[in-house]
Amino acid sequence: MDRLERFVTGHRRIVLGVWIVLVLAAVPFAAQQTKHLTAGGFEVPGSGSLAVSDALKRFPGVQTEPLILVFDNSKRDAGALSAAVDNAARKVQGVDNVSLSPQAAAAAKAASDQQIVLVALDVNGGADKAVDAAVDLRKNLNLKDEGDVAVPVHLVGQQALWAAMQDVSKADLEKAETAGFPIVLIVLLAVFGSLAAALLPFSLGIAAVLLTGGGVFFLSQALEMSVFVTNIASMLGIGVAVDYSLFIVSRYREELHKGASEDEARAAAMRTSGLAVTVSGITVIVSLAGLFLIDSKTMRSMAIGAIMVVAIAVLAAITLLPVLIKMLGRRVYERGKVVGWVGDHLARLKPKRAAAPDRPPFWDRWTERLMKRPVFYASLATVILLIIAIPALSLKWGTAALAQLPKDNETRIGFEQAARAAGPGSLGPVLVVADYGDKPVDTAAVNAFRQAVQQTPGVKSVADSVTSRDGHAALIRITPTSSPESDEAAALVKRLRAPGGPSAALRGAEVNVGGAAAQNHDFSDLISGSLWKILLFVMVFSYLVLLLTLRSVLLPLKAVVMNLLSVAAAYGVLVMVFQYGWFDGIIGFDHLGYVNALTPPLLLAIVFGLSMDYEVFLLSRIKERYLATGDNRAAVSQGLAASAKTISSAAIIMVAVFAIFALTGLPQVKEIGVGLAVAIALDATLVRLILVPATMELMGKWNWWVPSWLDRILPDMDFESGEVPVPAEPAEEPLVTT
Repeated sequence: MDRLERFVTGHRRIVLGVWIVLVLAAVPFAAQQTKHLTAGGFEVPGSGSLAVSDALKRFPGVQTEPLILVFDNSKRDAGALSAAVDNAARKVQGVDNVSLSPQAAAAAKAASDQQIVLVALDVNGGADKAVDAAVDLRKNLNLKDEGDVAVPVHLVGQQALWAAMQDVSKADLEKAETAGFPIVLIVLLAVFGSLAAALLPFSLGIAAVLLTGGGVFFLSQALEMSVFVTNIASMLGIGVAVDYSLFIVSRYREELHKGASEDEARAAAMRTSGLAVTVSGITVIVSLAGLFLIDSKTMRSMAIGAIMVVAIAVLAAITLLPVLIKMLGRRVYERGKVVGWVGDHLARLKPKRAAAPDRPPFWDRWTERLMKRPVFYASLATVILLIIAIPALSLKWGTAALAQLPKDNETRIGFEQAARAAGPGSLGPVLVVADYGDKPVDTAAVNAFRQAVQQTPGVKSVADSVTSRDGHAALIRITPTSSPESDEAAALVKRLRAPGGPSAALRGAEVNVGGAAAQNHDFSDLISGSLWKILLFVMVFSYLVLLLTLRSVLLPLKAVVMNLLSVAAAYGVLVMVFQYGWFDGIIGFDHLGYVNALTPPLLLAIVFGLSMDYEVFLLSRIKERYLATGDNRAAVSQGLAASAKTISSAAIIMVAVFAIFALTGLPQVKEIGVGLAVAIALDATLVRLILVPATMELMGKWNWWVPSWLDRILPDMDFESGEVPVPAEPAEEPLVTT
């Protein structure tokens, strides 16, 4: 860190120039980052739903992913309906993989006496092509701004749902960033009291988000990436970049207050907090890498975006930040005139209190109180976290998209109209494929299966079977009585897949159950069944990173357990808000009755990583004092007192950022925002400021125990070892020498 700091500040104009060029070059691409993103990617490799989707191409004239136009013909105006159908036909022509047949258009025009007219489009390709076609159709048909047209048009179908969520997600991201950036700047001004110091973390946050957006634009052309990448990258980028730079700038100002020169303070800040930030960032990246254990394009693309923004934030904190600190000079630590004027006037409004010159600062008093009764405080914090976590035991997984859309969203309105006209199950039929291999289809067995299915609860109707081109497979289309995202539809899929269920009639055939309901069920099973892998991964690697950093066997183990408490408590809050609906009346939200399947693994990986930020920052300060004093109690007390204010400030900023996303309209993003805000708030208060120091006081010298054989092979990451004189900058050489 000493060498890196001297290098970047010695070449500060070059370093700053490179960063400016990169950020400016990224701006136009970041503005188009959603251009190639997809709202699909929810297929599950090896699942029955994917097997059915792949097999459908064997059946002539069968639609793989239905997309349906819904015409609201409430006025019963035949001329207006005909014009609306003709306009839709023209707009559909410009979209790949979808078409509107003349027969379907003519039938729609002839149905002018009906209030709701449904027109099925011809779709070629699987789910991903269908969702991309739905995105283009929404643009061509201008569905977001219908105005007062005579015959409103809506696009429905399972993939149309995801396309609508893509539009809502983009709008929510713009609102969150517009509201989030000013709030972060205000909090930074309150923390530092200097506009220059506040702009440093703020600038790094913007740079990280813009560069990640540019990276997503290019990566999305080579990889299939989810539209939710932008929300995750923006949410994490602002919070992490601000946090990392806050740690370094706070340490820099602290060293100055101790009497160090600007160069000495900057070197010390990079040697200590800079190293802690690097270790923290690596830990976050490692935790996020655990998401690759889920075989899902959506989850892996979100992991890529999150890893990218954290890596850029770390790189900016250890290269760009010291350069900006060097160039801004005194303005980083001197209170600005405007902020100082406001502070002075606010100080005059406070009631006068008797002077207490010997009264120690708040955090010193808090630490002293904590050290006197460590058992009580540790027990109290643990009990509170466990109580909050109890609802997590009844967590219910879900993947529904329709319920997440606002009630006035045009896609949701279209689904409701189509459900009234044709029944909710017609928009997402269950598809069963019986493959007899090299043998011809057993027609009698297929008919027996159809009759058995017709008697199955939750089934509205069963269509005639369709035989494949080669005559070796049969397709049976089943219309459920409920929508494909309902619990009843999922229960029907389970019945059809059960060994002793109706499929027993199809002896000698390989039977797969697919359709929208089956895909939703398979995706939830994939995520819930993979959560233990992510948990094990992040626990092991977080332990190893802290073991290398702290040279302690027990401290990393304790940190992992405490992180689990934070995650469990966050899960508990998610269940209370989104599954139980306990706070609907307070926050004005209609709960979904489940937690979205994407949320728990994302929350686990991100919270585990971000918790390590505060853990490394706090324990590195405690370790510094332990190496200097050899006294565990003094080290814990001094380390906590020195870092508590910075941790609290960083947590306030992080919670503020996540809370902004928690106030967006899309529940899927709202869940992540709420979960992260709660987890960070609990982690930075109950865990870092109570549990960690209290348990360290109880453990005494066992905190730093490490076997002699392990001590010999571990690297020495002493956060104080680099205290060497900082060489003065060389004077500029004269233009003429004698």
